[in-house]
Amino acid sequence: MVKILKWLSVVASVGMIFILIGGALVTKTESGAGCGSSWPLCNGEFIPTDISPELVIELSHRLVSGIVGIVVLLLSFLSWKHIGHIREVKFLSFLSIFFLVLQGLIGAAAVMWGQSDFVLAAHFGISLISFAAVFLLMLLIFEIDKKFDTKSLHINKKHRLEIYALTLYTLIVVYTGALVRHTNANLVCGDWPFCTNTAPFDFSSYSLEQWIQMGHRLAAGVLFIWTAVLFFRMIKNYRHSRVMFWGWTTVFALITLQVFFGAMIIFTLLNLGIALLHALVISCYFAMLSYFILLSSRSAAMEKSHSQSNQSNNFIKVK
Repeated sequence: MVKILKWLSVVASVGMIFILIGGALVTKTESGAGCGSSWPLCNGEFIPTDISPELVIELSHRLVSGIVGIVVLLLSFLSWKHIGHIREVKFLSFLSIFFLVLQGLIGAAAVMWGQSDFVLAAHFGISLISFAAVFLLMLLIFEIDKKFDTKSLHINKKHRLEIYALTLYTLIVVYTGALVRHTNANLVCGDWPFCTNTAPFDFSSYSLEQWIQMGHRLAAGVLFIWTAVLFFRMIKNYRHSRVMFWGWTTVFALITLQVFFGAMIIFTLLNLGIALLHALVISCYFAMLSYFILLSSRSAAMEKSHSQSNQSNNFIKVK
């Protein structure tokens, strides 16, 4: 059964990446209306007759989402049943299904009734949470924590809180990036890092789309600096822990790539491949942060257990 779970977890994780990239592709190519206003069928037909590139992209995204949804459901059920004794498995199983269904419902509602850009921008972030849950399930199934001896790892409370805050802030930055896509604000600023490098502080002439674009750049810049500072702090304090050293090195490398691809979107005039890589890298970055949340929660539980044990011992001594 463990072998089956391993295969399912890999297929589900890769499939979730395809869902994320497929959703970004639908948005970038404006293929959301490729199947008309009907769902789950395209134009109300089981086999579409009027084929267009937009229809192929939208229908492919729906098919992949449906197939991966079944795989994730199966993975969650079997994980709950066979390895539910592991502390985080049941919660992650619930998260992966709940947010996958939620993002599917938002996608369906957007097709059938239409949604505002501000609502649609949440779609990618919701998918990201589902992907992170599936990714963590895969790590637990492969017992990555045992290979890195994470049980002996203690992350102090200050650093745990900062990891939680950074992860939540990442979701905000992801939302602003999705809002850039849904409001067609990708190329409203022709320069980088400022909207107009020759007049960087000329805010009076900004349109709403330019404010959205520059708001995302500012938020992303803060995310990069925050990640860099936390990376050096983690390396300094946990340099003897392999999972912290290599994990945070990976996180910093990913956020650096993310900034690079973000700039390249402007320089290449929204090259589709670059834009999809931009979506892929932030997905991997968020998944890594989610893993550190898991390690932090374990560290907090272990700290609480030790504290209660010490209090109990002190009470016995007093008696």
